[in-house]
Parts: sequence; C-alpha cells; structure tokens
Amino acid sequence: LIACNFYENKSEENKFIRYRWLHSEKTEYFEFRVMKTEISNQTILVISDFAEKNDIKDQTQLWEYQMKELFHRLGS
Repeated sequence: LIACNFYENKSEENKFIRYRWLHSEKTEYFEFRVMKTEISNQTILVISDFAEKNDIKDQTQLWEYQMKELFHRLGS
C-alpha cells in the first residue's frame, strides 16, 4: 500500500506531492515538486526518490526513461 500526501504553501512555491510505501520508513519516499527558477522564472518539475546505494543507477535510469516518455507524450 502507498501513502500519499499533498503539501501546499500559501504562496505558489513549495507545492509537492509525496508518496511512500506504508511498510517503509518515513524517510523512504518519492516526491514531485513544482518550482520556479529564480533567474528565468521557468516552472520546473523536481523529482526526488529514495534509493539504496546499490540501486541508485537503476533508479536514475528508470526516472530518466519516465521523463523521456512524459516529454514525448507532451509533444516536446
């Protein structure tokens, strides 16, 4: 089972959604955060994911593929 929490600050900044497995530690989660860059004011999506040291390469490849697929579907 997965727990999902949505966090929103009063300002437009600091909006994110966090997922975690219920049987895992609270420090083990992945989240999607929407931010604006300070210099160009562009909106960006930041993905953070917990991974064991020996799984970092595989997790990075997974997220790179997922983002590539997202860009493709968005027509980018």
